Amino acid sequence: MNELNNLKNKLLTAVNLDVPADKIIRQIKIFEKGIPYLKLLKPCIIGDGVKVIPDTEHNHYIEIFLQVLDEGRVVKFVPASGAATRMFKKQLAVLGKHSHLSLNKIKELADSGDEEYKATLEFIENIHRFAFCNELKKVVEQNGKSLEDLITNKKVSDVIRFVTESVGLNYANLPKGSILFHSYPDESRTAFEEHLIEAMNYSAGKNKIVKAHFTISTEHAEEIKKLFDSFIEKYNKQGWEIDVSFSFQSPTTDTVSVTPDNKPLRDENGKLVFRPGGHGALLKNLSDLKADIVSIKNIDNIVPDHIRDETYKYKKILGGYLISLQKKVFAFLERLEMEKMDDSLISETIYFLKEELEIDLSDKLKTKTLPEKENYLFNFLNRPIRICGMVKKEDHPGGSPFWVEDENEEITKQIVETAQVDISDQNQLRIFDKATHFNPVDLVCGVKDYKGNHFNLEKFSNPDTGLITTKSKDGKELKALELPGLWNGGMYYWLTVFVEIPKITFNPVKEVNDLLKPEHQPFKSH
Repeated sequence: MNELNNLKNKLLTAVNLDVPADKIIRQIKIFEKGIPYLKLLKPCIIGDGVKVIPDTEHNHYIEIFLQVLDEGRVVKFVPASGAATRMFKKQLAVLGKHSHLSLNKIKELADSGDEEYKATLEFIENIHRFAFCNELKKVVEQNGKSLEDLITNKKVSDVIRFVTESVGLNYANLPKGSILFHSYPDESRTAFEEHLIEAMNYSAGKNKIVKAHFTISTEHAEEIKKLFDSFIEKYNKQGWEIDVSFSFQSPTTDTVSVTPDNKPLRDENGKLVFRPGGHGALLKNLSDLKADIVSIKNIDNIVPDHIRDETYKYKKILGGYLISLQKKVFAFLERLEMEKMDDSLISETIYFLKEELEIDLSDKLKTKTLPEKENYLFNFLNRPIRICGMVKKEDHPGGSPFWVEDENEEITKQIVETAQVDISDQNQLRIFDKATHFNPVDLVCGVKDYKGNHFNLEKFSNPDTGLITTKSKDGKELKALELPGLWNGGMYYWLTVFVEIPKITFNPVKEVNDLLKPEHQPFKSH
């Protein structure tokens, strides 16, 4: 403890320290204490944690959402700071092993079953089907070569270089949003542009003002803003007003790194080593947005025009469901605040929570006095609300919805990642494997309270749900801390509803070859 106090005194006198000293101390204590696993009770399934909105109610919720849309209350929020490096991970791995490689050699190595060579073979054999192929041909020609010649004349390695490195398109070093994802008869579109077009359909009302916010990296800010300037010019001519904004991950959300024995890690100049806090750091960006209704979707989950209708439809349904639930919650908060206390209002509120949120508080409240019940219910309801779309589970890596019990025996619905579960515990592994649904990151959130004030979102985060990982820097092993994930622990204490949505609404591009799937290819009429 003395060591921590001494460190705190040093930190308090430090110059230009972005991360507050108390926060650094808390982070070091987390390393020392460790992060406990979540306790899974059971998976959220249809009828017990996952709702299905009947077809007969779809139009009702869409109409509710469109009214709010016309009031200008909806903003589309897209985390988009990640680089596209992982999209080309397998191709880059092959390139790292072979400076010169022929197509026949790749086929031979792919036949052995190696996933990296199989992915690279698929990439090369289908190079003309990618939306960026025309741009690739241009940069290859600018270097006095031909794409066809490179493929046929055993210079496949050069094709990978022209796609991924600065000699060509430099895609491995660009943000995912800047990659050309989809082809159309008269143009190709980046993921950024596709998200902007999607925003025109569910974050713009009759006035055609499009509200969208992208979190981006400072490294690519200038080129991204230049790209958006071209979009704004293009769509202004079509009568749209583009209200797009950007933010960066704040340095105040960086987390301190420690040695394997939990001592603060310092660089060669004696300065503390910090690392970005993961996507949970974007909770601050979301809070700083000062929005009302926020639609959240990842940058790589985007589809071309011909299958977008279902995406639009369900985003509006989720939004309308949120507005409907929010109105009911606000009505109960106003009554709990203004009306004379009586058992009937308490019973009505408990019933509402059981029916709408599937949380039964009757046992927890039965020993409390009437004022205690009212206070508990008021605080329980006075939180941000999120409606989370859930698709039926496939083999995608990521979180699933579960009923979770915390150390205070509070039972809540949470999106849980594999790393948050003690899979060495056979019972917990059994529950985890029974998940029926998957989190595609398709959320609609209400972040204002019943009086129209913005919630302090950090207040509803659970700091004990972060993640400790092992990394290396300059050949030295270190431990890094990721903040609670934005839609995991970052929204732990929000009012949560999981709603089943169709698989067609979830088409992520994790690897470049995902762009070869029918969902991302040009529409062909039969």
